[in-house]
Amino acid sequence: MNISVVTVGKLKEKYLKQGIEEYTKRLSAYAKMEIIEVPDEKAPEEMSEAEMEQVKKKEGERILAKVSPDAHVIALAIEGKMQSSEELAANLDRLALHGKSKIAFIIGGSLGLSSEVLSRANDKLSFSKMTFPHQLMRLILVEQIYRAFRINRNEPYHK
Repeated sequence: MNISVVTVGKLKEKYLKQGIEEYTKRLSAYAKMEIIEVPDEKAPEEMSEAEMEQVKKKEGERILAKVSPDAHVIALAIEGKMQSSEELAANLDRLALHGKSKIAFIIGGSLGLSSEVLSRANDKLSFSKMTFPHQLMRLILVEQIYRAFRINRNEPYHK
């Protein structure tokens, strides 16, 4: 299975990079994992609704340019469906059984995802009703993907 995480912005925090590298290395036994960063749109602190939509639209265009046309797209969105780790594992397993070898997870920028990206998504996934920094979500997502593969293979996962 080929899994890509398309995300807005460059990761600067060393501790997050190290965690993502560790889980990506562990995942290599199960799937090909790729993290694709697209530039975030520079924007002032104070913006109108229209300006925020324009920022999301520009970031969305960059995201969609990196998504393979035949990929099954899972957008991380606060309004998405919440799942347990076991449910995520079952969904990834189901996609594999149905011949979906390319999965693209999408993490938007600080303003969220454009309507175009949300329309392209096959599924919308929410990790919580809480808001998390999009940089931290990369680490949480990669860990959960790794956990899903362990669950699907009935391998122990030490907490």
